[in-house]
Amino acid sequence: MNKMMKGVSKQAPGYDQMAFINLEIPEATDDKVLIKVAYTGICGSDIHTFKGEYKNPTTPVVLGHEFSGQVVAIGDQVKKVKVGDRVTSETTFTVCNECDYCKKKQYNLCPHRKGIGTQQNGSMANYVLAREESIHLLPDELSYEGAAMSEPLACCVHAMYQKSRLELQDKIIIMGPGPIGLFLLQIAKDIGAFIIMTGITKDAHRLELAKKMGADVVVDTMKENLAEVVEEVTDGYGVDKVYDASGALPAVNASLPLMRKQGIFVQVGLFRDKMNELDLETIIQREIEYVGSRSQNPYDWPIAIHLLAKGAIHIDEMITKKYPLEEWRTAFDKVMEGNEIKVMIESNPGEF
Repeated sequence: MNKMMKGVSKQAPGYDQMAFINLEIPEATDDKVLIKVAYTGICGSDIHTFKGEYKNPTTPVVLGHEFSGQVVAIGDQVKKVKVGDRVTSETTFTVCNECDYCKKKQYNLCPHRKGIGTQQNGSMANYVLAREESIHLLPDELSYEGAAMSEPLACCVHAMYQKSRLELQDKIIIMGPGPIGLFLLQIAKDIGAFIIMTGITKDAHRLELAKKMGADVVVDTMKENLAEVVEEVTDGYGVDKVYDASGALPAVNASLPLMRKQGIFVQVGLFRDKMNELDLETIIQREIEYVGSRSQNPYDWPIAIHLLAKGAIHIDEMITKKYPLEEWRTAFDKVMEGNEIKVMIESNPGEF
């Protein structure tokens, strides 16, 4: 094996500061697994990192944390994963293994966690290193392209299964028809909930896609009255749950009064600002549970992979563009134009 590879690296804080660099292929030692990368999905956080708006990354670092590939080498402590396995991986690379959260495998909350693509070199390269505990084997029926969406889907499983217990009879609002909103929609549709998907006028094509994917009602909040829609479909009680994938404060505050008393609001999308003016009066008076949902943990992944493998997720419709690794900048530009759903980078074109 050639000892060098290419990678897409955030070199320093600030806008852009990106480079396509040569670096050594990492070695699989101890409990580590070396993966030849098939596909990496570009995430919203990758775009925030590109723009210098995301303080999480430790630079320099190779980006990429939504990926799939094949195992090409294993460390001497690896017991269950073998060379040749088709895999994906959780983003957790190291944790303290001592805090209360680690003891429950809630690695997303470990204060000492280091993540792939943020503090540890990620998958926008020919190869990526992961720890064995984070590895998930792919069912034969799941493509590499589909498997590269298991991480964002696991984040949505976390919001809907762990943080809110979405149920069959629930009537819900999902705000923001981007990739995360569309994943939330497809999970909810698989459960059988009644779904109102909201967006704004520039989201017209995404709202149309949401309708095709099973949204019961789609609402352009710039042209239609969301309150009237909710009043009609819930007999005036309000929706049971709201999932915000927009990170847009006006959308959040508009939806809070449209919730059933004692409803659950799950905040999945990130806000631009740390401090925001929230309609606390409505949260109090309606006894609403306002719940934060951060990333994913090991409990979410088997469900995400199961949903992908059984066809509950519209893989082909979610992936709207693919680019080879060396065309990474074009891929980022396409995401930033705002017309695509999920853009994939192919790390080793023609080899899978």
